[in-house]
Amino acid sequence: MKMPLLGKVALVTGAARNMGQAFACNLAEQGCDIIVHYHSEASFTDAEKTAHMVKDLGRKALVVQGDISSASAAENLFIQGIEAFGKVDIVVNNAGAVLKKAFVDYTEQEFDALFNINCKGAFFIMQNAAKRLEDNGRVINIGTSLLGAFTGNYALYAGSKAPLEQFTRTLAKEVGARGITVNTICPGPIDTAFFHAQEDPQSVQYLSAASVSNRLGKVEDIVPMVSFLASEQAQWTTGQTLFVNGGFVAR
Repeated sequence: MKMPLLGKVALVTGAARNMGQAFACNLAEQGCDIIVHYHSEASFTDAEKTAHMVKDLGRKALVVQGDISSASAAENLFIQGIEAFGKVDIVVNNAGAVLKKAFVDYTEQEFDALFNINCKGAFFIMQNAAKRLEDNGRVINIGTSLLGAFTGNYALYAGSKAPLEQFTRTLAKEVGARGITVNTICPGPIDTAFFHAQEDPQSVQYLSAASVSNRLGKVEDIVPMVSFLASEQAQWTTGQTLFVNGGFVAR
């Protein structure tokens, strides 16, 4: 089996389930050893499942817990990964939190919680990638197509993801001389437990109809973009925000 990323090491945050698990397994199929990050003890069993899936693909896996809204926890992921594998080549900055509510109903605690993981956590993962990633490495952030949508009830989710676009451009400029690329993928609505936890049947139907194929996205629709951005062929793609959403929105 062709393994274009053989010998590479990838850190995938939020890799216990949903898209993160799929990204980890796809990169393992291409030859990467995987640092499997998970947030809380409630996700430990799922993170271990991801690690077993990676190992079944013939690659090594390291499971690391951490609340990456803490800068030290974000740093620890890289420290442990480098201790275990000697380096980190690819970062998939996937961990995130979502909460659908009316603008006027969000609390200060909810504001802090979403910005801590979606914005602050993502920033410090990127900062550590800038310090510790191998030359010709890859930083792949996972944003949201809500950045291009005229949609209510997602102010804090979309708002806390929006800074990724600027972080991406700035970091791409600063690390480009080392051959490191930095990009953000913005999926549309994806048929996962992460999505359905916030939606009802009516909103699912509405959002499905918004795509050109009259369906929700699948994890398998996003995996190829991560695969491409992790590859050598993506060397000339950097600083970009890439909407992958089946025509849900365009910008």
